Amino acid sequence: MELNKITEQILKCAFKVHTELGPGLLESAYEECLNYEIKQAGLLVEKQKALPLVYHDVKLDAGYRIDLLVENSVVVEIKSVEALTDVHTAQVLTYLKLSGCKIGLLLNFNVASLKNGIKRLIK
Repeated sequence: MELNKITEQILKCAFKVHTELGPGLLESAYEECLNYEIKQAGLLVEKQKALPLVYHDVKLDAGYRIDLLVENSVVVEIKSVEALTDVHTAQVLTYLKLSGCKIGLLLNFNVASLKNGIKRLIK
């Protein structure tokens, strides 16, 4: 499936979750619900996907985990914060670099309208 179609499906699912739950919950609640909705949409999704760090040909388990990896190609990082910061963006860009994925979605569910909590990042 084309990356734009995958991200479109993910965002449809995210809007559905946000419409039903609204802002103010923990990230883990949004992660569980979004994971469910993405699966219901027929997409392959892995939750809390371990992401090793390779340094000088040594594979290190540094404890990095992608919130959701969809179709082995789109990194989804879920936040429930007052505002997204440069650190959140850097986190997703690092996950893209380490995973080899080209597209990441940074989703902040702690907003009145989810359209104000979406950041699409391309490596």
